[in-house]
Amino acid sequence: MPLVILVGMGVGICSSVIPYACDQLAMSRLPRESFALLLALLPASATIIAAIVLAQIPTLQDLLGIMLVMSGIAVHRPAGG
Repeated sequence: MPLVILVGMGVGICSSVIPYACDQLAMSRLPRESFALLLALLPASATIIAAIVLAQIPTLQDLLGIMLVMSGIAVHRPAGG
């Protein structure tokens, strides 16, 4: 049982703490626009990685949703800009 708890803690740290720390480091070093673009591309990149590594083929609805989000980001204009 203790091994299961240790593995669970390891998965929790690797899946949340490390990515959060990397996000904070990137946010402090990148321009705001670049960081926002990288965050906006996460759904598409996660879908591609899932298709390649896990053989999770996205549905038409998944692809449409990704395209809508990316289109919204592409046409967005900042307020006052």
